[in-house]
Amino acid sequence: MVKKASTPAASPLEAAAGLFDNALAGHVKESAQQIWLAGLGAFSKAQEEGGRVFEALVQEGVTLQRKTQTVAGEKLGAVSAQLSDRLAEVGQKVEEVSAKASGQWDRLETIFEQRVAKALASLGVPHANDIRALTEQIEQLRAEVAALTPKPPSPPARKRPAARSVASPAPVAPKRRTPKP
Repeated sequence: MVKKASTPAASPLEAAAGLFDNALAGHVKESAQQIWLAGLGAFSKAQEEGGRVFEALVQEGVTLQRKTQTVAGEKLGAVSAQLSDRLAEVGQKVEEVSAKASGQWDRLETIFEQRVAKALASLGVPHANDIRALTEQIEQLRAEVAALTPKPPSPPARKRPAARSVASPAPVAPKRRTPKP
C-alpha cells in the first residue's frame, strides 16, 4: 500500500519563527510610524523656528559684511598710502632725471655754441660783439662828422606876394540841353 505523504506538523521552531515575523513586522511598523512622526515634528519645528533662524542668519551676514568692509577699507587705505608714497618717489626720480638731462642739454648747447663760434671765427665771420662795437664806432663817427660839417645858411625868408584884389568871377554860360533822339 501506498502511503500518502502527509505534511509534517509544524515544528515548534517554525511556529516561533512565524510569531517572530509578526513581531518583527509590528516592530518595523511601529518604528516607521515613529520616524514619520519625528519627521513631522521636525518639519513643524523648522516652520516655527525657521523665521527666527533666518533672521539670525541675516544678522550674522550683516555683521560679517561690516567686518569685511572694514577690513577691505583698511587694506584699501594701506594700499592707497603705499601707492601715493610710490608716486611721490617716482615723481622725485623724474625730477632728478629731468634736472640731469637739462644739465646735459645745457652743457651740450654750450659746447655746440663754442664750436660754431670757433668755426665762424676761422672763416673770418665777425662775432656779434665785433659787429656791435663797429656799429657804435659808426654812430660816433657820424656824430663827429655832423659836428664838423658847417651848416648851410638858411635861405632868406620869402616875402609873400601882395594880396590881389578879388574880382568877381566871369559869368558862366548856361549849358544847352540837347534833345534825346
